[in-house]
Amino acid sequence: MNVAIVATVLAGLLVDQQWALHGQVAASAAAWIVCAALWMRSAPRARISLAACLAIATAGEAFLSLAWGLYRYRLGNIPLFVPPGHVLLYFLGTQIAARLPARSEWWIAAAAAPLVMALAWIGRDTLGPILYALFVVCMLASPSRRLYATMFVLSATMEIYGTWIGNWRWSAHVPYLGLTAMNPPLAAGAFYCVLDLLVVTATARGLSPARWRPAIAAARARDPSPRARE
Repeated sequence: MNVAIVATVLAGLLVDQQWALHGQVAASAAAWIVCAALWMRSAPRARISLAACLAIATAGEAFLSLAWGLYRYRLGNIPLFVPPGHVLLYFLGTQIAARLPARSEWWIAAAAAPLVMALAWIGRDTLGPILYALFVVCMLASPSRRLYATMFVLSATMEIYGTWIGNWRWSAHVPYLGLTAMNPPLAAGAFYCVLDLLVVTATARGLSPARWRPAIAAARARDPSPRARE
């Protein structure tokens, strides 16, 4: 599955950019097929995370790209491969994060800081410190720090690849904020970290026993048999 995800992302973005007539349709079909395969192979707990990622990522894309105008896709839309692509990247991030050495997440954060600050100092990417601060907040707000550090690097790699071949482009001047941004911003992975923090939070709440107690109590009231009490 990990190999399939990497191949889908790399080849899908290339097909979208090179095959102007039907490339986006082909890339979208491949992304949804792999996402469906991942869904069928996943346990119920993992499916909650995947569904939350799909919903939150779609809303985030609509806001960041269409409403805010922070970046723009090649055709001025949100390609249909983008929402499942976020799900696939999230899953891949969880697989890599599980293999990171202890405390390596803080080394990743420390390595990124000087580059972010240097680019802001010379005026190339004044949005960077804000994004980096978001990344640090995510690291401090949740124990899933390895996941956020992984996604910070993994998404930055994908952003560099996607902007390099021309699938999307970040605005050089951040709308409404008067800041500058590289294409892509070095700390663009912070948005993915926020997404993952929301997914982790939504999953934890969705699996909380307190959330299901009213439904369980109602079911027991309708069926007072010993089997229902189980």
